[in-house]
Amino acid sequence: MNRKHFLKSVLGASAFIGIPFNSYSFSNDSIDELINNTKLNINGSMFSFSDTEIKKVRVAIIGVGNRGSVLLQMFQYLVENDHAEIIAISDISEKKVNNSSDKLSKFQRRKADLYYKSNEDWKKVCDRDDIDLVLIATPWELHTSMSVYAMENGKHVACEVPAASTLEDCWKLIEVSERTNKHFMMMENCNYNEEELWVLNMIQEGVFGDLTHAEGAYLHDLRALLLHENYYEGQWRLHEHAERNGNFYTTHGLGPISFYLKIGRGDTFSHLTSMSSRELNLSLAAKQVNHPITTYKCGDMNNTMIKTEKGKTILLQFDVHSGRPYSRINKVVGTKAVHEGYPSRLYIDSEKLESWGHKWLKKEEYSRYRNKYQHPIIQKLKSVSQAFKQGHGGMDFVMIYRLIRCINLGLPLDINLYDSVMWSAITPLTEISVVSNSQSIKIPDFTAGGWKTESPLEIMREV
Repeated sequence: MNRKHFLKSVLGASAFIGIPFNSYSFSNDSIDELINNTKLNINGSMFSFSDTEIKKVRVAIIGVGNRGSVLLQMFQYLVENDHAEIIAISDISEKKVNNSSDKLSKFQRRKADLYYKSNEDWKKVCDRDDIDLVLIATPWELHTSMSVYAMENGKHVACEVPAASTLEDCWKLIEVSERTNKHFMMMENCNYNEEELWVLNMIQEGVFGDLTHAEGAYLHDLRALLLHENYYEGQWRLHEHAERNGNFYTTHGLGPISFYLKIGRGDTFSHLTSMSSRELNLSLAAKQVNHPITTYKCGDMNNTMIKTEKGKTILLQFDVHSGRPYSRINKVVGTKAVHEGYPSRLYIDSEKLESWGHKWLKKEEYSRYRNKYQHPIIQKLKSVSQAFKQGHGGMDFVMIYRLIRCINLGLPLDINLYDSVMWSAITPLTEISVVSNSQSIKIPDFTAGGWKTESPLEIMREV
């Protein structure tokens, strides 16, 4: 097999996963060639895309396990106010489908049609002509194929994170969405968290000055859930850790940071380098509970550095193996201020040299900033809906509310197609970097140059 076909076949299967990369002595040019071979023709036409107003969005949900069942409940306010209606629910588990139907009956008069009789029943949902939007909350490996099928059959799509797991799938999502003129949104709920929205509003109001650096993470002890017999159907998520090595969950940290730095709206990712530690904690936990799988490729901690075209830097961390308190870090550094999360702290720089210091704001001054710069979305929804605090402290509800109301009003979505792909593509790129001794990897332009146009963030718009 010649090198070109070999490279293409490797990436088609995975992002170099499990390949003894160094034995091939690939140069940076070879890696760039491999990455470029995945590219499809795109045109950037879905920037600021808006479709015809849909007064009542007809929704289908595919996958009602841990995540999908939560998303279903976020629709109560929207259903009761005639903004949306759940038409169909699909899952491979009859029990989960029936449980979701029971939950829906508490706030929607119409019964949803249920699909659970085969692994392909979800296609019947997408084939229907009375559905506007398909929500996908299934295992990661199914996200792209289900999203593509739904868009090809005339449906807007909102998909759980990540949108895609390979570079080929990233390009495919863009090509299909542009060709079919259908929304594709990755449901990154952390962009809608109250703290992240507050920081974003301060950035927009000039409190931070010019930004230079940001840090985000997914630090979440998932050992018990990964090893649980039934929490993830068939333990699909554990198998990801057994077979891959990189940052698998980039978007919780990177989504809010991308809004802070206006990625895709005047700046974009340039290149990255990624490094994983050795794996120890998950295998020790597996042995402790006598789990049959005790060997994992994914290191306990992954560190990824990203540089933007305009010279800003990003540090992303990923660790779901180690016992530790939860954190997304949420750090932003500017010329006038610094924020760091978990716990949330704010530093405001002084113009006077003698006042330069090393202390976070005191509680009273911090609260003043928190109240003054509360994001308008939070201000509005706190008074609109009793459901505001449902779903991860409210961010799930805010996300679904914004998604449906934008479609109701025929407006561009807060998180667009290109956001979704750019944030997801970091995962396979980290895998390539890790397996190639942390080589610097160029990040493809998934926007066809559209990122160069300065444009406002849709999430700052009132709906």
